[in-house]
Amino acid sequence: CWEDQAGFPHLFRSLFRKMAKPRLVVFDLDYTLWPFWVDTHVDPPFKADSKGRIVDSSGRNIKLYSDVMEVLRTLKRDNIQIAAASRTSEVTGANQLLDLFKMDAYFCQKEIYPGSKVTHFERIRQGTGFQYSEMIFFDDEHRNIVEVGKLGVHCVHVANGMTLKLLTDALEKYAGSQN
Repeated sequence: CWEDQAGFPHLFRSLFRKMAKPRLVVFDLDYTLWPFWVDTHVDPPFKADSKGRIVDSSGRNIKLYSDVMEVLRTLKRDNIQIAAASRTSEVTGANQLLDLFKMDAYFCQKEIYPGSKVTHFERIRQGTGFQYSEMIFFDDEHRNIVEVGKLGVHCVHVANGMTLKLLTDALEKYAGSQN
């Protein structure tokens, strides 16, 4: 088979390196990177248990969607910056999970607080210097897709958690829009 360790065909890898790429990919957190609302479905604070699993205060096992870490590694490997934009009211818990899952190192900026995603993106643009048209945003809520899309950000609705296929499709669509 013509696949590398990540399961991508070698031909795709060489084509991807030549494609126009976004400068920044932004992720919502709840129901995009993990399968719950951090402010209502789980019980902060979070910790690693004796077996290294991440658990909430009631001992419930906390997991990411299965492709999330590979998605982040892929973006980092391809020199695409990553940010988070979440309107959760559980700011401490969300940041704690990013730390416990060792995801902090992937994010160049985090905007995690209640309010409009437009405010999140204004601050991300100011902080990174990237134009909205140089960004892709993944979110599970249609209202956020519509609101942020009006800024000129390339938006992708995440129906069932973030996957490598969703990332690949979005990067290909972005590249096609740049020609």
